[in-house]
Amino acid sequence: LVCFCSSAYILKTAAGHCKWAEVLKDLEQIKTSKDIDVSLYTANTDEDNECQEPVMRCFFLETKVILQECLIKNCSKTQDVRNIWKNGNASLENSKLNSTISSKCKECEEYEEKNFTEFVQSFVKVIQKECK
Repeated sequence: LVCFCSSAYILKTAAGHCKWAEVLKDLEQIKTSKDIDVSLYTANTDEDNECQEPVMRCFFLETKVILQECLIKNCSKTQDVRNIWKNGNASLENSKLNSTISSKCKECEEYEEKNFTEFVQSFVKVIQKECK
């Protein structure tokens, strides 16, 4: 019992070190969805660190587009997409920077539009970078 409890604690703290862990889990759930077919502005995964917050905001704004699409089409992953939106916004609200964003950071609409699969892959990379 002690062994089980300590391993559960270790897993919880490993996942807990990153505020985006829940979002990452939900992204894994939706990435193979066949009923989501949208083009989305997809931020570059190699933006400067000072542009990380606007990059994350862009991904979450585009998640709202996916959510709208899912609500219209009644897709199977609607709840997972809703969770990404909810958890992501909560994390972004908790981490508002000094609201000075470098002028070299792009607006979301300046990024290339990519298909859903590429969008999710980039989103996962950005979160993994943020969680290192």
